[in-house]
Amino acid sequence: MAIKITDECINCGACEPECPNNAIYDAGAAWRFSDGTGLKGVIDFGDGNTLNAEETQAALSDDIYYIVPDKCTECVGFHDEPQCAAVCPVDCCVDDEDIRESQEELLAKKDWLHMNE
Repeated sequence: MAIKITDECINCGACEPECPNNAIYDAGAAWRFSDGTGLKGVIDFGDGNTLNAEETQAALSDDIYYIVPDKCTECVGFHDEPQCAAVCPVDCCVDDEDIRESQEELLAKKDWLHMNE
């Protein structure tokens, strides 16, 4: 599963620098797959969809910090626990019950995100 930030977020920003995949963005900030990853040029999602990694994507929230689920690996392969949740002073970085991924899937995502580094 991925981690999500709930609307209890106080926008302190403690979580953002902790993410090894650069999956956390400030409210209203655009994001790219290439931010903090090894992804460059056209990336293939393996389901027939492709995208330019440097292409700017719309913010997922205009009100609070947010986590891009396609970049979140719950820190698997980097740390023993999600670092955003470990540093959040209001405990608003929680499991996203709508996105379930196994340990193997999270490791594969980590490898995919950082394959060109």
